[in-house]
Amino acid sequence: MVQPQTTSPARYTVEEYMALEATADQRHEFYQGEVRAMAGATANHNTLVLRCAFQLLSAETRGCRVFTENVQLAVADGRFYTYPDVMATCHDEDVQAERTMRNPVLLLEVLSPSTADYDRVWKRFRYQQLPSLRHYLLVSQQYQAVDWYHRATDTVDWQHQLLTMPEEAAEIPELATRLLLADIYATLNIPLVTDDNAGREKQYGRPG
Repeated sequence: MVQPQTTSPARYTVEEYMALEATADQRHEFYQGEVRAMAGATANHNTLVLRCAFQLLSAETRGCRVFTENVQLAVADGRFYTYPDVMATCHDEDVQAERTMRNPVLLLEVLSPSTADYDRVWKRFRYQQLPSLRHYLLVSQQYQAVDWYHRATDTVDWQHQLLTMPEEAAEIPELATRLLLADIYATLNIPLVTDDNAGREKQYGRPG
């Protein structure tokens, strides 16, 4: 999550930004010289990130790596650096890298009210320019729902599926695993999309 900018931002070179990140207590996103702090997360946000990462961890037996929140992604070298909530990569260069990944096969963001449009539109457009990327997932905190954008290795066309039922899953063949909604949302007090009353009350308040 990126905090809103309240003042005119200072301009940073990439080298200055990297030096800042090496010593800062808080993560920052870099885009064309602007640096913005990334906000802290809610308990549900943190739980959802961990649940999704846990379901992907088996991919590490295949030589892949799975990261959460604190590992940097170079979306466009020299122009855009950020920290996805969950990232998986199987690329040889990334497997050996210590700080910055460049070739993810999967990226996942847990949506928050203040950043949902940013993740869904602005960031998705830029993530989908990454040649290695095959899956981009947006996990809702409002409902049990996951937007799953995916493409095959031999095409540039992205497909979109909205997963809303506990038995539905995003199939990730590159990692030989799947993300099952029932496992992502287990024990969390987050309503199904089909539970109209719970969803409406949570978002708008109880009618009366």
